[in-house]
Amino acid sequence: MNKLDIAKRTQIVSAMVEGNSIRSIVRMTGASKNTIAKLLVELGAACSQYMDKNLVNLNCKRVQVDEVWSFCYAKAKNVTPEIAAKKPQAGDVWTWVAIDADTKLVPTFTIGPRDTVTARIFVNDLAKRLDNRIQLTSDGLNVYVQAVERAFGHKVDYAQLVKSYGETGEGTTRYSPAECIGCERIPVIGDPDPKHISTSYIERQNLTVRMSVRRFTRLTNAFSKKIENHAAALAIFYMHYNFVRIHKSLRITPAMAAGVTDRLWAIEDMLRILDQ
Repeated sequence: MNKLDIAKRTQIVSAMVEGNSIRSIVRMTGASKNTIAKLLVELGAACSQYMDKNLVNLNCKRVQVDEVWSFCYAKAKNVTPEIAAKKPQAGDVWTWVAIDADTKLVPTFTIGPRDTVTARIFVNDLAKRLDNRIQLTSDGLNVYVQAVERAFGHKVDYAQLVKSYGETGEGTTRYSPAECIGCERIPVIGDPDPKHISTSYIERQNLTVRMSVRRFTRLTNAFSKKIENHAAALAIFYMHYNFVRIHKSLRITPAMAAGVTDRLWAIEDMLRILDQ
């Protein structure tokens, strides 16, 4: 690509990870839409490759997993046969995410449907990145049970947090969230500590994704039109989250807390990965 200077590229990536759409970044920086999209794809691939190579042999103790919903091109209910023929990846897209409850590191994420195959891919990738036995907590999605058994065997303490939901009280509207009316902690494999059967950190992480990646913002036209761009945007976000963004409670980045790096990264460091 006809490279922008480092200052301009830093400005563009800073805007991306702060929840701005490509069109708004065009207005803010003066760079063309195609130039920004090309930087998105190339940097996303470099970030994905870097994390795949370096987020290994992790000494995590308590890991939480969950799935966050989005869509590409159109929601599944709006995908007609004509759209499906032209855009085979159109429809609902789920991002499966894991987080270390202690260091807040995101060791892996997987993009795909909410099904058995994607669950196995996601959990297998998580298992190969760990260097010790962990306590693992998921929601009550049943595909996790077989995926965890196949990836970890009995070398894990695994439990599910199953929540029950009911209608909200007064003021219920179309977009009102369901009200959690109870939850049950269910040990599945090993001997999980009941005090740490929780999905609070991963659910808060999902909120961070929605606030920081414009493609996840509901009721806008900023949703992804291409799955490749969707994946690239997530790779850039998680790279920034792990290595650049200082976690408020830790006062360092998750990657520093997990011992993956011994220094605070800047966005310029992310961009230098492109030249390696």
